[in-house]
Amino acid sequence: MARGTLRIYLGAAPGVGKTYAMLGEGRRRAGRGTDVVIGYVETHGRARTQEQVGDLEVVPRKEVDYRGATFTEMDTDAVLARRPEVVLVDELAHTNVPGSRHAKRWQDVNEILDAGIDVISTLNIQHLESLNDVLERITGVVQRETIPDDVVRRADQIELVDMAPEALRRRMAHGNIYAAEKVDAALAHYFRVGNLGALRELALLWMADRVDDELAAYRERYGISEPWETKERIVVALTGAPDSEQLLRRAARMAGRTHGELIGLHVRSADGSAHLRMTERLARLRTLLGELGGRYAEVSSADVAEALTAFARAENATQLVLGASRRSRVGEMLHGSVINRVIANAGRIDVHVIASHQGEEGPLPFPPRRGRLVQFPPRRRLSGWLLAALAVPLLTVALTPFRDSLALPGVLLLLLLGVVGVTVVGGAAPAILATAVAVLVADFYFTVPFHSLAMHHFADGVALAAFVAVAAVVSSLVDRLARRNLQMARAGAEAEALARLAGAVLPSSREALPDLVAELRRTFDLDAAAVLRPEAGGWAVVAAAGGPVPATPADAAFSAPLAEGTVLVLAGSTVGADDTRLLGAFVAQLRQAQERAALADRAASAAELEDANQLRTAILSAVSHDLRTPLAAIKAAATSVLSKEVDWSADEVLDFARTIDTQADRLNRLVSNLLDMSRIQAGALRPAIGAVDVEDVLYQAVDGLGPGPTGIVVDVPPGLPPALADPGLLERALANVLSNAVGWSPPGIAVRLEAAAPGEDLVIRVVDQGPGVPKEGRERLFQPFQRLGDGTGASPNGIGLGLAVASGFTRAMGGELTVDDTPGGGATFVFRLRRAVPE
Repeated sequence: MARGTLRIYLGAAPGVGKTYAMLGEGRRRAGRGTDVVIGYVETHGRARTQEQVGDLEVVPRKEVDYRGATFTEMDTDAVLARRPEVVLVDELAHTNVPGSRHAKRWQDVNEILDAGIDVISTLNIQHLESLNDVLERITGVVQRETIPDDVVRRADQIELVDMAPEALRRRMAHGNIYAAEKVDAALAHYFRVGNLGALRELALLWMADRVDDELAAYRERYGISEPWETKERIVVALTGAPDSEQLLRRAARMAGRTHGELIGLHVRSADGSAHLRMTERLARLRTLLGELGGRYAEVSSADVAEALTAFARAENATQLVLGASRRSRVGEMLHGSVINRVIANAGRIDVHVIASHQGEEGPLPFPPRRGRLVQFPPRRRLSGWLLAALAVPLLTVALTPFRDSLALPGVLLLLLLGVVGVTVVGGAAPAILATAVAVLVADFYFTVPFHSLAMHHFADGVALAAFVAVAAVVSSLVDRLARRNLQMARAGAEAEALARLAGAVLPSSREALPDLVAELRRTFDLDAAAVLRPEAGGWAVVAAAGGPVPATPADAAFSAPLAEGTVLVLAGSTVGADDTRLLGAFVAQLRQAQERAALADRAASAAELEDANQLRTAILSAVSHDLRTPLAAIKAAATSVLSKEVDWSADEVLDFARTIDTQADRLNRLVSNLLDMSRIQAGALRPAIGAVDVEDVLYQAVDGLGPGPTGIVVDVPPGLPPALADPGLLERALANVLSNAVGWSPPGIAVRLEAAAPGEDLVIRVVDQGPGVPKEGRERLFQPFQRLGDGTGASPNGIGLGLAVASGFTRAMGGELTVDDTPGGGATFVFRLRRAVPE
């Protein structure tokens, strides 16, 4: 089944007549015999709109109950069951009452369209999602009901319903839009002339963009490549020359006068080569283009003229702006004129050639010839000159004994091989010398009369002339092939270096900078590479590879500024012009590595501040609640004893005294844990580790809990070896864990305290039969202020520091504190300490 078509009447503002237009279209189609029904229409009490409904069939609305009230919505099921040819649906962006099948009316319309039914709908421009924030700033009204632009753009037909602001205000004043009591407020606020003008302009611009899209699709569908002058589009060629900014501003003024679109185009060479200075200029041009309201494009091609005209035709451009070339007549004869070729290929596109106002010494507005190949390395050029000076004479000496059998043609062929060899090694320049030497020795040693530059036979002169021509052609071709191979090798090396460069930035931010410096040194085969930071009286090395490192940027063969005043310095071989692009990539990555390191430092500082803030909050919470609890009990007991209004008995006074003593001990433990935790986190804990009798420490820890805790069973095997520990810290750690275990153990069930010496360690276990510790909570059990106890609820005593202090003390002694399940239920805390080695 074919999907139905969607036609939308888009209103520039409320009241322009979009619903009236929709109903009029429905009546016209019904008059032509089309089955048309009204799915939903909102007349807002407007008499003329109500008259337009006429005898059109209206599908009854569906009632929806919501929060004790009844609302009406379009009955999508009834429309689908009726299956008309066309359905009229008003207010496409409407939000349905909760409880409806779809949240938005446009989703209902999509379902109707999928059923093959055509839909005619209405929409105001202020409901488009992309314009919501703009319209809020213009009108001051927040539009709650919005519709995605893509839904509207997919409509088969959109018709703009527009009206001049003055005419719309007259309609409002006559009461044709709102009720009389709302007219004055509407005219003074939303329906101001400025608001209506802005709404109208936004609607026209949005429709213009849609028309552009439809026009582009139409031209592509029918294969139309010639530009249509429906809108001025100006393409300006950007080359990175000094006068490119002047050229760009001139093109922007041309676009501004015609209210056209400005596009800046840079044609990059096919091999991607570009000088660092030109890259920086292009970056500035791109920024300037954005400020001038244009957009930037970049294509890669070996043919600049063809790329410019092809891009202009693809963009349906009407004008092409170029900078005038200062290439000489001879240069144009040898290499051709880009401007002339653009004019020849432009067709109906207007071409503007703007004169340059730069000095005569400035570079050309077009970049140098794209086909320029790399130069031979200096060492190869030197080898070529030496070979040209020595190889041909040596070859002549070797061929002289065979002069009669080879004759002049054979000798010239062999000498040609020598010239080709010189070209392969050193390029065309040494080959010229080799050719000259070969002609002289061939004339002197192998033409009659011998050992003279004179020639008796005309054929010998022709042979030598042919040798020169063939040597020139072959040398030129071999030179280009050798340079191309060098270029391919350089490109491969650059690609490999860039791949290594990408891998070098993967480590952490602090490791990336030294890795990048080391990679830079390896890539360019340097003696040293370093990043220097200015300090009082000199420069400090931030990262370096190789040596010796230049003491200052002035001592370096090359230097480049980095972030925060730092400088990249290189020592060793000089970086050539062909290396600037790769070196620029390294410099950019070094700057990014510095930025990432700075961000990492700020993130670490933020994390430390967050941890400190959380600790401060937790301490305040502990002080405000847990520490006040024993203080309140002590205060209440002491106040009761001192009260003269009640005559307390001796036993009651004794109970008050015991309460004060118990709560004072509890308060002392809480304060001690707070102080101990602060010492652990500050790194100020210095344990005195030595051989400790574990059995004595276990009983001291039990006694230290006071008379309150009962039901602790100590199980220590005879002959238990001593452990390496601090006796005071071990006792405190055991006391904290025991207190926690006793607090969570059910009444009448004892806590077991066991010790054993399996293997090389000494293990102490605190075993309880409480509710246990859930596995998901064990990771944070030993963190400060985690009041998990060993169960799921809050600990009955303490501020959540006991286990954290015990874990910190154990780690400080070189041991480990873990938790495991107790068979049958509960938690087992395991202290694992090092066994003392007997002397």
